[in-house]
Amino acid sequence: QVQHVESGGGLVQAGDSLTLSCAASDRTFSNYAMGWFRQAPGKEREFVAWISTISTTTYADFVKGRFGISRDNAKNTLYLQMNNLEPEDTAVYYCARHSRGNAFEVSHYDYWGQGTRVTVSS
Repeated sequence: QVQHVESGGGLVQAGDSLTLSCAASDRTFSNYAMGWFRQAPGKEREFVAWISTISTTTYADFVKGRFGISRDNAKNTLYLQMNNLEPEDTAVYYCARHSRGNAFEVSHYDYWGQGTRVTVSS
């Protein structure tokens, strides 16, 4: 069973930076594209960023160049560097394996982690 464990969330002020990590339990990590999603209170889960097996990346428009997704296949770990955080970035952030189809749909991912909470105060 594949497991993903997110970490690195916390309470920060607007303009601060955070780096989220997603540790994968399986040695097939390097064979799959991965994605980050987030879910704010009362809202649906939404796409944030995607990275291919060869580190091609795609981002949601709201990222506006502030976030960077990366992966270290030797460590079976996915990262999300978040800079210039805004209160609107407050959410639980999830990583998951991209299993099929386009990169933007929640249903195209599996093996979701439990999430890590990011709170940005103004």
